[in-house]
Amino acid sequence: MKSPKNWQEEKDEAVLKASVNEPSLFKILVDRYREAFLRKAKTVVRNEDAAEDVVQEAFVKIYRNAPRFKKREGIEFKSWAYKVLMNTSFTHYAKLQKTRNDVSYADFLQYGERDIDDGENYLSRQEMRNSIETVLVKMPLPLASALRAYYFDDKSYKDIAAQHNITLSALKLRIFRGKRLFRKLFEA
Repeated sequence: MKSPKNWQEEKDEAVLKASVNEPSLFKILVDRYREAFLRKAKTVVRNEDAAEDVVQEAFVKIYRNAPRFKKREGIEFKSWAYKVLMNTSFTHYAKLQKTRNDVSYADFLQYGERDIDDGENYLSRQEMRNSIETVLVKMPLPLASALRAYYFDDKSYKDIAAQHNITLSALKLRIFRGKRLFRKLFEA
């Protein structure tokens, strides 16, 4: 087995694989990605402490799922790790929004870039809803419908999956893709 000093020069995938049997090696990946992950998580959750929590949770998920990671063409550790981070960030943000008294779909979709309630409103709530609807009608119906049900109607994943006659994992993927497409269309 290589010494920790030599592992610093190894590719991410090799370090991840080795960390399954030698957990102390995982710190190399944490050191490589921690700052970038914090910056990225903060763009979603808009809070330093929450970003720390998200990054910690993402690293735990990455480590727990390390044995399942398989390097394939186009799928590097970095892209896989960022996907884990972003999913964790979105989930954390959605939970934060659901615990607030006034949960708005626009708040989530803007990822806090424009705080609607901060006294410096860029658009009124009605204008924002109209803007959101304009984007939603441009999206494929299955994606838009899943987003509306979850964020506007405040339905659970279980209820939405039953309504759409799909599995929970298919719904989660649909919502993930819907959010990504919504953001792309909204920012265009």
